Amino acid sequence: MDQCEDTQEGAPPSKSTLCGEDESQSKAQRNQPGSGSGSGSSWVSNRSDISKDLPINFKDISSGVKQIKGRSGSESSCESFRSDTSKDLPINFKSISSTVEQVDQQSSETPSGPSVQQHQTQLDSIFLLLEDNIVTFVKEELKKIQKLLSQREDEEEDEDEEQRSSRESLMKITENFLRRMKQEELADRLQSRSPAAVCRHKVQSGLKKKFQCVFEGMAKAGNPTLLNEIYTELYITEGGTGELNEEHEVRQIEAASRRADRAETSIRQEELFQLPAGRQQPIRTVMTKGVAGIGKTVLTQKFTLDWAEGKANQNIHFTFPFTFRELNVLKEEKFSLVELVHHFFPETKEAGICRFEDFQVVFIFDGLDESRLSLDFHKTRILNDPRKSTSVGDLLTNLIRGNLLPSARLWITTRPAAANQIPADCVDMVTEVRGFNDPQKEEYFRKRFRDEEQASRIISHIKRSRSLHIMCHIPVFCWITATVLEDLLKSREGGELPKSLTEMYIHFLVVQAKVKKVKYDGGAETDPHWSPESRKMMESLGKLAFEQLQKGNLIFYESDLTECGIDIRIASVYSGVFTQIFREERGLYQDKVFCFIHLSVQEFLAALHVHRTFITSGLNLMEGEESQVNPRKLSDLVHFYQSAVNTALQSPNGHLDLFLRFLLGLSLKTNQSLLRGLTQTGSSTQTNWKTVQFIKEKISEDLSAEKSINLFHCLNELNDGSLVEEIQQSLRSGRLSTDKLSPAQWSALVFILLSSEDLEEFNLKKFSGSEEALLRLLPVIKASNKALLSDCNLSERSCAALSSALSSQSSRLRDLDLSFNKLQDSGVKLLSAGLESPHCKLETLRLSGCNLSERSCAALSSALSSPSSRLRNLDLSTNNLQDSGVELLSPGLNSSHCKLETLRLEDCSLSEISCEVLGSALKNNPSRLTELNLSKNNLQDSRLLHVCGFLESPDCRLQTLRLEDCSLSEISCEVLGSALRNNPSNLTELDLSRNNLQDSRLLHVCGFLESPDCRLQTLRLRSCSLSEISCKALGSALKNNPSNLKELDLSYNKNLQDFRLLPLCGFLESPECRLQTLRLEYCCLSEISCKDLGTTLKNNPSILTELDLSGNHIQDSGFHLLCGFLENPECKLQTLRSVDCILSEISCKALVSALKNSPSNLTELDLSWNNKLRDSGVLHLCGFLKSPDCRLETLRLKNCSLTKHSCAALVSALKSNTTHLIEMDLSHNNLHYLDVQQLQDLVKSPNFKLQSLRW
Repeated sequence: MDQCEDTQEGAPPSKSTLCGEDESQSKAQRNQPGSGSGSGSSWVSNRSDISKDLPINFKDISSGVKQIKGRSGSESSCESFRSDTSKDLPINFKSISSTVEQVDQQSSETPSGPSVQQHQTQLDSIFLLLEDNIVTFVKEELKKIQKLLSQREDEEEDEDEEQRSSRESLMKITENFLRRMKQEELADRLQSRSPAAVCRHKVQSGLKKKFQCVFEGMAKAGNPTLLNEIYTELYITEGGTGELNEEHEVRQIEAASRRADRAETSIRQEELFQLPAGRQQPIRTVMTKGVAGIGKTVLTQKFTLDWAEGKANQNIHFTFPFTFRELNVLKEEKFSLVELVHHFFPETKEAGICRFEDFQVVFIFDGLDESRLSLDFHKTRILNDPRKSTSVGDLLTNLIRGNLLPSARLWITTRPAAANQIPADCVDMVTEVRGFNDPQKEEYFRKRFRDEEQASRIISHIKRSRSLHIMCHIPVFCWITATVLEDLLKSREGGELPKSLTEMYIHFLVVQAKVKKVKYDGGAETDPHWSPESRKMMESLGKLAFEQLQKGNLIFYESDLTECGIDIRIASVYSGVFTQIFREERGLYQDKVFCFIHLSVQEFLAALHVHRTFITSGLNLMEGEESQVNPRKLSDLVHFYQSAVNTALQSPNGHLDLFLRFLLGLSLKTNQSLLRGLTQTGSSTQTNWKTVQFIKEKISEDLSAEKSINLFHCLNELNDGSLVEEIQQSLRSGRLSTDKLSPAQWSALVFILLSSEDLEEFNLKKFSGSEEALLRLLPVIKASNKALLSDCNLSERSCAALSSALSSQSSRLRDLDLSFNKLQDSGVKLLSAGLESPHCKLETLRLSGCNLSERSCAALSSALSSPSSRLRNLDLSTNNLQDSGVELLSPGLNSSHCKLETLRLEDCSLSEISCEVLGSALKNNPSRLTELNLSKNNLQDSRLLHVCGFLESPDCRLQTLRLEDCSLSEISCEVLGSALRNNPSNLTELDLSRNNLQDSRLLHVCGFLESPDCRLQTLRLRSCSLSEISCKALGSALKNNPSNLKELDLSYNKNLQDFRLLPLCGFLESPECRLQTLRLEYCCLSEISCKDLGTTLKNNPSILTELDLSGNHIQDSGFHLLCGFLENPECKLQTLRSVDCILSEISCKALVSALKNSPSNLTELDLSWNNKLRDSGVLHLCGFLKSPDCRLETLRLKNCSLTKHSCAALVSALKSNTTHLIEMDLSHNNLHYLDVQQLQDLVKSPNFKLQSLRW
């Protein structure tokens, strides 16, 4: 029996993890049953039960036991005790050590003759003494245990490791006996007082004390905030890679702001180590990426606090959070893993815990990007012993590798630029902290500002400024914004709030200066904020910020400060005064560490330092020039700002983007006036104008999208939005002509589109269906979820650009439609290279009608076989692929990496060979495919047989099968019907349109429809030459199994006629009928059919939502009979199409009367191609439009002989009632511009919902 069997699940082990344990015995030895009882005392007689449950060690008598072992021929009580107990129940008694030594000496020679009896006598005396000692020890310890259970605090005693081990073992024995005695409550209480449990409680208490309070931004003396009160859930996504991303983090934040939380797996912090569905391997190491200030550290604190407070992850015995800032200080020292834990968590050392492998432990390492340790995963020697000392870097390397403590779980946080320090094979899951999504931003500000009106004003203001809204993804920036706006709302009732980043950070600096003046200097709020001392502090901090920014440092140690000429004592003063800007951290075991509260604050102060230096001395720190210029001279001042722009543009990763925004923002006199007392004014309106023109010239150059976008942000900081406004006006008026756009205007269009809220779908034709437009707007395509690029005259050049976009880390494209472009094989080959990129997220690719050959299939097959492939939907329709193309595609379909769910091969000239290859590939890998379209291929008998083999597979999960116009013969139908009957439960949509099914052929399919396992929801049988026999068979099948079918399309079966529709009406009358869509276009129906159909629908009206009777000669009399169904209060019809039905104004009158008499659900009405409607019919319809119950959104009246009088009536109807009408089609009515002018005005007006008007 294992020692832990009797413990509660999740309770920490209490014995085998303590220092001093004898590890020489295997688990198998410990689990051996006892060999019998001898003449020992009652204590010994109980050993067979005890020894199995808990090993206790006798270290001091081990040598004596070894001498005695095997020498006695009889199985004495001593031998019996030794054989079971000495291995599993070691207890240490120093008082008998001298006796043991005598035994050791006397036993050094083998006894013979009389000496054997002498030896036995000595052994008996030893065990008599041993029995006395054990009984005495047990009695004394049981008294202590009783006392322990009767009071809250244990008495502190001085005891060595051996005594502690013995006592711990006896506590375990006592716990086991209590459980056998059914004293569970006492056993639980004793277990909780074990050293390991007590240690766990102490560790939790310490962590709770450490993390329950946080200081937003930076510690404000005496003003802590409870983490649980202020904590706002962060948006964390699962997936991605741990590779290097060197882009400026503001660029990464801007890219994240365009993701719209779409198609990504979000995860909560308490779920980090939970095994996701479908994953077999446990998660040992999690890496969490995120830009500076995004909330990674607070996230780890919340995780730790929840564990410490018992709210989450209670299966974890110990959580040990470390920061790399703390570990950096130990860079030159050597530790074992056990010593490192003891060093930071002395409670574990006090409890004597040295074997962490017996616990479920989580190590948190926060801030990998701040590490100054040497983490070499290639040369570091392997270390398996957690008690062996080495450097901290080597220790962490072996821990992350899994060489040390493989049972432990690790959580590492880092900024993206440092993520690649850990090899990908050492990380089981990568997550990314995105900060706050839009709802979380609002939640934060509503928590911060209890006044609802004030909170709403702040949220609205942030939404209006794109720059502020983007930056508020970062929690620290939300805090900065809240700090500034809180102060301004007190001092500026109804005044202007900061709109630019520069203005926001200046106000933040001023607020901190004001706090210093009032709090530390004893001044009044009306006093000047900047004293000589404060100015000197800002100068030093600005110098530090700029010099360390150039080196890429975010945290600074004493050596870094010394290099910048800042005394460590002065730095401590700065951090104590400007606590919200610059901070000093010092833990129990670390030296002083300094940092700015966020990278953006460091960049702002660096920009302020560079600007202030130039204005006061003429020295341009950006160019590093020794010679000074005249900062008052216009040309020198203009050159200063222009050189900064050029320097920032030369940075390949945008590392100076935000710095440049701040520097240019500081050139505005309005911003300089806010810093009066700290810096001098030094620029003019003319300087700013020249800088703006210079930036616009740069935007006209061939820059990357990211650089252009940052220059537009720079224009915002300079309060110039002219270029953007120009394009926005053209977009609003609908007169944007892309043929005449300059490069700068194209860049402005990109900036506008990327700044818009909706990037779900991008349609290139809205701007220009051309290759030039695609290349100009590629950044927008890359940031969109779906790109519609069909029929846009694209070529191989476009494919190269799209392949590059798909391979980009920042690409979000998941749905790409390139249909009907002459891409050629070379273009698809380039595109496939992008599909194979690990960054590619594309799931849907449409290449219909792209003139592809078998060579394209080979490239796509390679992409489908790629381990990183995410492609789920592939459309290759209307391409002459032929047999060779399908053969080349089949290895991809066969691949275990293939994730295809939808495959469309409509009109691909598939022969018998193609069908055999395709059927085999699908049969070998059938479990993913849910939609297959083989329409417009001459499948016929033997060809379809191969495909049906796939359909019969028990692993087939196909839900949609389209076989339109496949020349299905009777044999084909029989094979198909048999295959579907054998495996009917997954198929939900079947399209057999344009096959001459007729009587016997349809009967085979109807057998499948009658199956009780049939789950079909959509059945399309358009133009199938259905006869009377076919209709009866179909009606009977549907009536026998009516409960699943939701859509039925029998259009273009001209032989249906009146009497043949009756069998279907029987199906419609069934109370179990769930049909929602019924299409009967061009079925030669007359007034008689309308009567039967109207009566049927009136009896069972509550399900049908769409009815299409277009192309039937139902006339006014037939339509009037249908209106009885519409009058039923249970009618749920939303779409009614009666196109080309020979209707007049009489039908309109009947329709309006029916709709007015019952609350209408109708949202779409199509009465097109009824040229007898005329103006009088429209007048009746307008009466319905004016009704407050009207829900109509789409109205189509094409070719209805309408004049300007109908237009006037429609305008009146729309104006008299705020209708829901969104789309109106009045085409083919010979109307003129003046006739529809007023309707077009309604489209433009924001007061009306009308968006689309065709005429």
